[in-house]
Amino acid sequence: MSAPVAALLSVLAISLASLAGALTLSLGRARLERVIFLLVAFAVGAMLGGALLHLIPESYEALGGGPKTGLLVLAGVVAFFVLEKFLHWRHQHGAPEALEGASGHVHHGHHHHGHAHLGAEAGGGAAPFALVNLVGSVAHNVIDGAIVAAAYLVSIQTGVVTTLAVMLHEIPQEIGNFGVLVYGGYPPRKALMYNFIAGLGGLVGAGLVLLLGSGVDGLADYLLPITAGAFLYIAGSDLIPELNRRHSYPATKAVGQLVMMLLGIAIMALPLLWE
Repeated sequence: MSAPVAALLSVLAISLASLAGALTLSLGRARLERVIFLLVAFAVGAMLGGALLHLIPESYEALGGGPKTGLLVLAGVVAFFVLEKFLHWRHQHGAPEALEGASGHVHHGHHHHGHAHLGAEAGGGAAPFALVNLVGSVAHNVIDGAIVAAAYLVSIQTGVVTTLAVMLHEIPQEIGNFGVLVYGGYPPRKALMYNFIAGLGGLVGAGLVLLLGSGVDGLADYLLPITAGAFLYIAGSDLIPELNRRHSYPATKAVGQLVMMLLGIAIMALPLLWE
């Protein structure tokens, strides 16, 4: 089997990891609503672990020391802040807050999307942060596909090892992404479909590397810290506040969320042991 074919098949296998959220569909609507915050907490751990244990360290290796990597991480944070603001504006149809308050229909952004919106129609009922999460996921998958394809161009063995390492951190992150999309208002089956479509971004990254060769390596190096900034923004600005604002939760549920967050971090740390 040629290296390009092996690379594309490996990236396709990684893309199928985006369907890992299907494991939760068997829970049924009522149970899914009860565990959705555990999935969100898991996503927080996976995103923070992915950004701080993988993307940012790899960015420093690729771009060297100095402020460049930090500035690109900040650029990712600012870019996704602007993107979410735009999506909030679109979501609210541009209505001024004063008019919303006067009409008694105040929009609270993603805070308005709790369990009551589990199963809301995509596009109309999806929270902006869910769309932002999809954009960040696409960028991340494009980078993963580029990395795997580049590894196969070195050797088949290097490609296989890289595929396994990427798969190891991709599965928990995709489960978390599914939880975020469902909590953001997408019906579970649509969330699974959109997550899979985002996962196919890996084929785009792999295709660019195979078609253009090492010339795209520099682009991937710059996308790494920007994606890290996106993950930090989504986890810190959208997801952690969602967990904290549920102050009425009993201590047992708070502990459960903490355990799931730590589990997400721990699983993202496993590839470090592999390396």
